[in-house]
Amino acid sequence: MSAPRSIAELSADLADRAESFCRQYFPEGRKQGNYWQVGDTSGAKGQSLAIRLQAQGGRKAGSWTDFATGEYGDLIDLLQERLGSVTLKETLREARSFLGGDPCPAVPREPREPRKAERSDADADKRIARARKLFAAGKPLLGTLAAAYLQGRGITRLGPALRYHPRVFLWQGDDDPDPPQRAPALLAKITDNRGQITGCARVYLDPSTGGLAEIESPKRIIGQLHGHAIRFWSGSPRSDLIVGEGLENTLSVGTALPEFDLASCLTAAHLGLFIPPPGVKRICIARDNDEAGRNGSMRLRNKLESLGITCGDLVPNMGDFNDDLRAFGKDALRRSLIEAMKEQGLKLEAG
Repeated sequence: MSAPRSIAELSADLADRAESFCRQYFPEGRKQGNYWQVGDTSGAKGQSLAIRLQAQGGRKAGSWTDFATGEYGDLIDLLQERLGSVTLKETLREARSFLGGDPCPAVPREPREPRKAERSDADADKRIARARKLFAAGKPLLGTLAAAYLQGRGITRLGPALRYHPRVFLWQGDDDPDPPQRAPALLAKITDNRGQITGCARVYLDPSTGGLAEIESPKRIIGQLHGHAIRFWSGSPRSDLIVGEGLENTLSVGTALPEFDLASCLTAAHLGLFIPPPGVKRICIARDNDEAGRNGSMRLRNKLESLGITCGDLVPNMGDFNDDLRAFGKDALRRSLIEAMKEQGLKLEAG
């Protein structure tokens, strides 16, 4: 009997079969040159997440970057994210199942450095420090391009979690050979349940239009998002909370319901990973009206119910709640949200 393959060997074997891996676990994606592009780690449609199919220019096959969140890793990391809340042992079992017997690589394998099971604490600390430094360099939101961007989308619920910076570094992509540019950006601090900053979301803006910058993935993060959120408290934290998917989606709900506490998880995948604060008894999940939103909400509901937290879904009539806000107005959205809470027997206490 052959010895079990190490994590490094499994990662290398998966990389040798990167395209087959992508077609099996991310069928909603599509091949673009040397990349497989898909929406996010949940497998939703889109192109924010790019997976390298063949080694190129010193970069390894199987490496991936989610330009919307700043996350990156190898195919073991990606498989664990795709499978959801599973242990590393279960992820490795799935990888071995995909590979079947001892693989025969389609191309000669380059020497690889041993893979670490997790990124070093030092590397994570550096990313968090950079996120804190960036947010600290931001200026108050009112009167800025970022405030105009949100107000142009009908959003009036702002708060100290948001800032603006006129010149944030911008890399166009993982392989961009040119030096980074600078562009104006809306900044949003990501915090854990203790209130400590773990990351900073960046929404790059176009000063000529007041809208999103015309670049691939204008929404990105630095630092750590996993389990954390951007928080908007109406006062002292209470036992009820509205947890939303995207930033504009969550702030649209907050515009219609300014008296409620909010937490934005930024993506459908991270919606399912949210860690509820201590003392929360009821949570409404404000998701997008699509498959990724349904999947993210289901994962979060399963977690919340196992913790004894009452929960329900808030689902927009259109694609997301910002679409609803702009189409129907703040008052109509408020009535719709309150009615949805009543129908599910949820009586959240306002701040």
